[in-house]
Amino acid sequence: ASHSEARRVLMSANLSKELQARHGVRSMPIRKDDEVLVVRGMFKGREGKVTACFRKKMVVHVERITREKANGATVDVGIPASSMVITKLKMDKDRKAALERKNRNKGEKDVAMSNVD
Repeated sequence: ASHSEARRVLMSANLSKELQARHGVRSMPIRKDDEVLVVRGMFKGREGKVTACFRKKMVVHVERITREKANGATVDVGIPASSMVITKLKMDKDRKAALERKNRNKGEKDVAMSNVD
């Protein structure tokens, strides 16, 4: 059982091809207000905004992805972060810094490995 901050990283999702090209980053931890596309399971092909991330249950709730219980109440369906693709990131300064940090490391790996011998 991992703690909340570790689960944040475990609950990462790939970025869409367009976002990968724009930011040079493959995946990001998912967060509320990101827009996602479900690519696995019975809700495959459905898009929507993330309404909640349950780190304890390791699931994400997406708007309009609900089911009806036997008593008629509607409940959000939890979807694992690994079975979705982020189509739009909610940007703030921390997210921007994380993207820049991840992208910067990519550029330096080739340089750092070239002077090994």
